[in-house]
Amino acid sequence: MLFRQLYDAETSTYSYLLADQATRQAVLIDPVLEQVERDLRLVTELRLALVHTLETHVHADHVTGASVIRERLGTRSVVAAEGGAGCGDIHVRDGDRVSFGRHALLVRTTPGHTDGCLSFVLEAESTAAAPPMVFTGDALLIRGCGRTDFQQGDPHRLWRSVHDKLFSLPPHTRVYPGHDYKGHTVSTVAEEREHNPRLGGGKTEAEFVAIMNSLRLAQPKNIAVAVPANLNCGAARKDAAPQQG
Repeated sequence: MLFRQLYDAETSTYSYLLADQATRQAVLIDPVLEQVERDLRLVTELRLALVHTLETHVHADHVTGASVIRERLGTRSVVAAEGGAGCGDIHVRDGDRVSFGRHALLVRTTPGHTDGCLSFVLEAESTAAAPPMVFTGDALLIRGCGRTDFQQGDPHRLWRSVHDKLFSLPPHTRVYPGHDYKGHTVSTVAEEREHNPRLGGGKTEAEFVAIMNSLRLAQPKNIAVAVPANLNCGAARKDAAPQQG
C-alpha cells in the first residue's frame, strides 16, 4: 500500500493519502482547501485514481477541500451519517467499510469532540500488506484529544469513544491524528493508553471529565467561516451562519 502523511502548517492539520499500488485507487482523509493543488499534484505524479475523500468530522479550524476535489476529479465525499455534512455523497455509520482497490477503511464512530466524529481503521488485503493503522481525527491526538466545549462536545462520550473504539485496538496499531501542535507525526495505541495525559495511565472517566471541564481555550479563529463551509463540504454558502449544535 502507498501511504503519504501531508501537513498544513497554518492549521497544524494532517491529511492522509492512501492508495492500492496494484489498482492505483486512492483515498484522501481530511483534505485542506488551501492544499488542494499540492495534493492533486501528488495524485497526478504518483499516477493514482482518487476515488474518495473522507472527513473525520465537521472541522472548525479549516475548510475542507472535498468540494473542490469533487468538482475537479469526480471523487465521492464520505461523511458521518449522524452529525456530519448533509452534502456528502456517502453517509457512513459504525462498521461500514470504504474500499479502495484491495484495501478498505473500517468506520468507527467516535463522537465526543463533535457528534459526527469518525475514526478509520485500515483493513489491508493481508496483515503483511500494511501495518495496522487508525486515523483518529480529533477524537484522539498524540498525548491529547479534541476539545469538548463546543460543537456538541461531550467529555463523557469522548472518553467512552476512545476507550471502547480506539484503545480496544491491538496495542501496536499506529495512531495517525487529525492535528499535532508539537511536531509529533505518529503514535501507537499502547503509547496513548500509557502516556496520554488526559485519557491514558489509568485515568477514570470522572478524572477525564474534570480535566476537560477545567480547560479554558479560545475559540478557533476560523470557526465562523469553517463550520458553515464544512457543513457544505467546503463550498461557501452566503446564507449560512455559524452553527453550533
